[in-house]
Formats: sequence, C-alpha cells, structure tokens
Amino acid sequence: MPEETQAKAPAAADASPTPQSAPGPGGGGGGPRGGPRGAGGPGGRGKFFRRKKVCKFCTDKIDAIPYRDVRLLQQFVAERGKIVPRRLTGVCTTHQRRLTRAIKQARNIALLPFATRH
Repeated sequence: MPEETQAKAPAAADASPTPQSAPGPGGGGGGPRGGPRGAGGPGGRGKFFRRKKVCKFCTDKIDAIPYRDVRLLQQFVAERGKIVPRRLTGVCTTHQRRLTRAIKQARNIALLPFATRH
C-alpha cells in the first residue's frame, strides 16, 4: 500500500501546471519576443523571406518628385489619407522628405484629399 501512494504523488505533481511553463508577457512561443523560434532574421530558417526594399525613385533615377503627378503620389498615401512611412514603402530618407513635401503641396491645392469621408 505505501508503494501505491508514492506512485500517485509524482503523477499528481506532473498534472498541475508549473509557473515556469506559463507564457510570459510577450505571449507564447519560444523566441525572445513571443514569436516562434526560427521565424526569420539572420541565420534563422523561417517560412518567410523578406526582400530588402529598394527606393523606387533611386532605381528610376527620379530627382524631382512633381506634386502634380497624383497617380504617383497616391501610391504613398494610405486609404485614410495618411502618408505611408518609409519603413513600409522602402523609399530612402531624402526621397521620403521630398515625397512628403510633394504630397502636402498636392493636398493644399486640392489634388489629394487630406482625409477620406466616413
């Protein structure tokens, strides 16, 4: 009989959750920020491969960004009317500044909307 109680004690301890196995503030997963391990980054073998974004204006050798070219400027304005940041578009810093100035000029003379209607 004492052998049966000893056999049940470790099984009960394994069934209860330990505080170390609970996910931390970053969420579940094995990575340092809560994501799955090996999801990307240097040396990781993840499913997704993110290409380095190249500046559209540098590759096409466009120096001046015309404020009248609404079709070009609309590519860099979000649906709600916000200017899309360069980390999403891949535009270099100098061209992002020129692009922002052109978008603001086009807004002021009513070629582009400041915001969408809801």
